[in-house]
Amino acid sequence: MALSGKRILLIISGGIAAYKSLDLIRRLRERGASVRPVMTSGAQEFVTPLAVGALAADHVFTDLFSRQDEQDVGHIRLARDCDLVLIAPATADLLAKMANGLADDLASTVLLATDKPVLAAPAMNPRMWDHPATRRNRQRNRRSSRTRAAPAQKTRTASPWATSRRRIRSRLRARLDPARAR
Repeated sequence: MALSGKRILLIISGGIAAYKSLDLIRRLRERGASVRPVMTSGAQEFVTPLAVGALAADHVFTDLFSRQDEQDVGHIRLARDCDLVLIAPATADLLAKMANGLADDLASTVLLATDKPVLAAPAMNPRMWDHPATRRNRQRNRRSSRTRAAPAQKTRTASPWATSRRRIRSRLRARLDPARAR
């Protein structure tokens, strides 16, 4: 299995597609990966840290200023102790923070601190996806040698992520095990 023994830092950002992260965690763990979740405050409006932690069988990191998690500079440890950073769903807000180097919460701070490959699964309304600012941010993120986004397709749903699961799986395999990607 290409994912066996791989350490995935899963950043769950706040969009309606956040509920799909629960199934993603289950599937990654079935394939032998360990999943360490980070949730934005927006993500916590859609799914609970309790559900995410139960499926991941790991502590859920939610706060940049947590006394418990940050006493050993936890955001740096999270950024380093993984094989891949997976953002699913990746909202327009988080993609913009990545493109512009902003770090005002735990998720964006980890993204700025990591030197690991980053795979983003965009999920937003098609009009948001097509907005000039989002297109500009996608271009900036694409130029980063370590960031890849599974391309979304136009759909009538609020989640381009739903139509690109196969692409996400193939890019995940390519990022974690380039020799077996094809």
